[in-house]
Amino acid sequence: MEIYQIFLTHNRLWSVRELVCFGIGAVVAATILGRFVRHKKIKKTQAVSLFGLIIFLGIVFGSTVFTREPTVRSYELIPFWSWRKVAAVHDWELFQENLLNCILLFPMGTLLPLTLDRTVRIRDSFIAGFLVSAVIELCQLVFMRGLFEWDDMIHNGLGCMVGSLCMNLLLEKWRKEKRKKEDSVEVIVKHGWIK
Repeated sequence: MEIYQIFLTHNRLWSVRELVCFGIGAVVAATILGRFVRHKKIKKTQAVSLFGLIIFLGIVFGSTVFTREPTVRSYELIPFWSWRKVAAVHDWELFQENLLNCILLFPMGTLLPLTLDRTVRIRDSFIAGFLVSAVIELCQLVFMRGLFEWDDMIHNGLGCMVGSLCMNLLLEKWRKEKRKKEDSVEVIVKHGWIK
């Protein structure tokens, strides 16, 4: 099954009411973040990153909980059951679903260091992804919108952690380049090559 088929199988289109509510929430979030920037509580890059994170999580919750069709309440409480099944019966669709769950919160992980304006520890990013996923899984269980399972929480936490690690590395590389340029300008000015 292709990725878009998996998405269409589990999700219906958003209703007008859901789109309006999402839009209102986005406008409220943008307004609050704009005020924070105006009052110098956060940087513009933090506001943009946080707004992106809010929009992203809204879409994730919408597609994993609120737009799914109701089913029966189901759960799988044995950790790594999906990997055992993949290994035992070579279930490649389940393997693909596991990988998709690993990358689901990757964007969240990339936005965390930008939102916090600092390097995020690997453990902290895993915990953040795990907790967001736990809320999703609990909502799925309570509202009967999917299978509650530990594997999804672990996969989502790992994806968030990898996203954060990648952004941490990119930001560190960017900071080194910025320092190198600043040092070059300082040397040029110090030696009087430019006035």
